[in-house]
Amino acid sequence: MTSKTEHRSWISTRLRRAIGEALAAGAMFFWAAAALRAQDASTFTYNVLYTFTGLADGGESYAGLVRDKEGNLYGTTSLGGDLSASCFGTPGCGVVFKIDPRGNQTVLYSFTGGADGGSFFFDSTLIRDEEGNLYGTTGAGGDMSACGGIGCGVVFKVYPSGRETVLYAFTGGTDGNADGYDAALVRDDAGNLYGTTYGGGDLTSCGGGGCGVVFKVDPAGKETVLYAFTGGVDQADPDFGPLVRDKAGNLYGTTSSNGAGTVFKVNPAGKETVLYTFTGGADGANPFAGLVGDDAGNLYGTAAAGGSHNRGVVFKVDVAGKQTVLYNFTGGTDGANPYGRLLRGPKGDLYGTTFGGGNLTASACVGFGCGVVYRVDPAGQETVLYSFTGGADGGFPYASLVPDQEGNLYSTTVSGGDMSACYGGGCGVVFKLTRSAASGQ
Repeated sequence: MTSKTEHRSWISTRLRRAIGEALAAGAMFFWAAAALRAQDASTFTYNVLYTFTGLADGGESYAGLVRDKEGNLYGTTSLGGDLSASCFGTPGCGVVFKIDPRGNQTVLYSFTGGADGGSFFFDSTLIRDEEGNLYGTTGAGGDMSACGGIGCGVVFKVYPSGRETVLYAFTGGTDGNADGYDAALVRDDAGNLYGTTYGGGDLTSCGGGGCGVVFKVDPAGKETVLYAFTGGVDQADPDFGPLVRDKAGNLYGTTSSNGAGTVFKVNPAGKETVLYTFTGGADGANPFAGLVGDDAGNLYGTAAAGGSHNRGVVFKVDVAGKQTVLYNFTGGTDGANPYGRLLRGPKGDLYGTTFGGGNLTASACVGFGCGVVYRVDPAGQETVLYSFTGGADGGFPYASLVPDQEGNLYSTTVSGGDMSACYGGGCGVVFKLTRSAASGQ
């Protein structure tokens, strides 16, 4: 997979195939260690907190969630909201939402697809500051004179009151072009935001559209390009998972085009170093989700393809750049095609979601599976915590997991839920996995 078009087609084909089969058949390194009391004997009970309708409340959330101290969850959707607006043929351009601990949803902001931004396909996982402001990106909208009249995307801020302000609108030039991908952000103590764009930058590369950039936006809205990809050994199209930032200000991320992908580092001076280059074979391919790290500087991630069964892997890259495959997905009951960023527990357990695999006999996704929530322990043993059926419980989780202080896990699915919505495929759900320890713990 060597181009943005192929990538977008691959993802959307996977989703269309699964739903089509259903219809035919009937801030720093993110550990969350203090929040996740991972133990091998833990079991989880699944329940749906909220079901999207695809109307004013939004629908199809590809993004993860962020949680506040009171237990409220915040996220985004790729469609729905202001139904008088249309982004690329979908009803509505997405929303920023809040769900309280009782499952009540509030739409904080609905995008119009104009100067305020709008979703193209993927939506952005939010980050939240100490004052309750939310930050994210959109894949389109902003400067409507750019990128063929659809806009190149924006970096936005939503206040607790629901007011939105655009901090920066990309032009599609050397400053970057979101190109449909709503990448997540990371924030430093001074309030600077760091992220990536899928295109723009060096316009002599990647067919003249640029291969993407790593950027910084300061609190005043000034953007600085820290690094522009060339499509050479550094490859192209940095992924939409959030960057990892260490105490020294180094940024770590992944690319997935012009090759099978890389793990890279950009230092505060803007020097880029490729830490590992994927071969597309047993080591995996297409690390779309981004990375997490540990206190020793090791990086962990997922690759959506490749591995011994070509269904993706969970991997580790150490400080010397050595890559180790921790788990190979088979495409069976264990899951397939992990797109969500990993969550790392204090004992080194890794938690995530897969887009496919799991319950292969579920009527909504026969033969493909509707995805799983899984755990991989430090020894490489995988445990499936939940398998989706694609019905009322949701299906095809694309996002990462977020924990609370009790070790419960929260996330979203792209489809399922209300099966009368979104053309019979469902518009997705927000779910919770409630942790309970086995007897004797």
